[in-house]
Amino acid sequence: MAGRYHNYRVHVRWSGDTGAAYSRAHVIDAPGKPAIAGSSDPSFRGDAARWNPEELLLAALSACHKLWYLDLCARAGIRVLAYQDMAEGVMVEEPGGAGAFASATLRPVITLAPGSDKAAAAALHEKAHKMCFIARSVNFQVEIEPFMN
Repeated sequence: MAGRYHNYRVHVRWSGDTGAAYSRAHVIDAPGKPAIAGSSDPSFRGDAARWNPEELLLAALSACHKLWYLDLCARAGIRVLAYQDMAEGVMVEEPGGAGAFASATLRPVITLAPGSDKAAAAALHEKAHKMCFIARSVNFQVEIEPFMN
């Protein structure tokens, strides 16, 4: 593939054996960044107080879309005052324990500056979706259901 290459590295450290059953707890970090406390989903004997890989994947999809959307709005002269997303994902677990995401839905709620072109702002979601590195990398459907204030 032609183009610029970007490399990413993270460090995942498992906190170790607890004796009775292995812990799912781990820490994700990278130089100069705060650590992320991770575990598995509570459905898989994980700690609900820690981030699980499924949540992190969904967060990556949401954040990537937001970053592209805000960039495209800025380039188009559309002023966004607030942005939030309540993203949801569906993972299907197979009888043998393996699984895969079947879909994800991003539901961004955008507040625009008074006088902004809502139709133009809404149209930029499709372009942001086509540009998002994470959405382009997954093999499941990602829907965008924006709401403009």
